[in-house]
Amino acid sequence: MSSGVTVIKEIPLDGTKKGIVSISKVDEPYGVGSDSVASIGISLSGDAKNPEWKVHIPMGNIDAVVEALKSIK
Repeated sequence: MSSGVTVIKEIPLDGTKKGIVSISKVDEPYGVGSDSVASIGISLSGDAKNPEWKVHIPMGNIDAVVEALKSIK
């Protein structure tokens, strides 16, 4: 259970009326003492705190993930 979620940015989800992509920092996502992660969530209902889909990315992997995503575009 996470102890803290901070929503950094909400981006309108292309092709939906209310959907959003939320970028958050989650502190202690897997219990006390676990490392913080970046969380990318997709919510069709527009609820950034309770996305239907999400992925957690360890902080040490963010740069590589960003570069991979840029290469897709």
